[in-house]
Amino acid sequence: MDSLNQNSVPSSTRSRGERKPKKDKTQQTFFQTDAGTELSKVGKSIYQFRIDLEGIRPPIWRRILVPGDSTLKDLHKAIQDVMGWEDYHLHEFQLPDPFSGNRISLDNSQEDNELIEDWFDLENPRGRYIYDFGDYWEHIIKLEKIQSLDEGAAYPQCTGGKRASPPEDCGGVGGYQEMLEILKDPEHEEYEETVEWLGDNFDPEEFNPEAVVFRGLGDS
Repeated sequence: MDSLNQNSVPSSTRSRGERKPKKDKTQQTFFQTDAGTELSKVGKSIYQFRIDLEGIRPPIWRRILVPGDSTLKDLHKAIQDVMGWEDYHLHEFQLPDPFSGNRISLDNSQEDNELIEDWFDLENPRGRYIYDFGDYWEHIIKLEKIQSLDEGAAYPQCTGGKRASPPEDCGGVGGYQEMLEILKDPEHEEYEETVEWLGDNFDPEEFNPEAVVFRGLGDS
């Protein structure tokens, strides 16, 4: 599914003198803040990504819109929010270098100064986002298109998706699939314990894009 080069190269070996020229930024992008107000920032293009949680069928996926001049830290926050994660654990991006094609790992200490538009384009549309190195939730990121901004809109936005995300600390793909099997069998010896742990309202088939609440971009 992913076309990333498997030769991983430490980020420290990347040539910092070969960055793409900065793009002209002449329009205004609006970011949602925690209080629901709008914070203006210069920007131009909106990137539409599809995020798929690897290894689970039927697929769990989300579609989001984010400004291309947002940072990778902002993309991290958007993925956390749209997937329903709590940001309890470590994470990293695994992205193909725009020049060599080799996969580079970027952790949270490097995200503040890296822009989405410098790592993704329609010729280089894929990457991975890893969350929780214990449960190891692997997200496939695919840039689907680049579009003009809506000057009256707030970003990021969630425009689609299917199925609920797994709960934190459930044991990764294998643990979550085991929980789903238990939920199908009320006679299972662990059924009541599993329902209590997940909560009575948990529905693995439910996802509402309009219910997603994003934290403010650019916040620490």
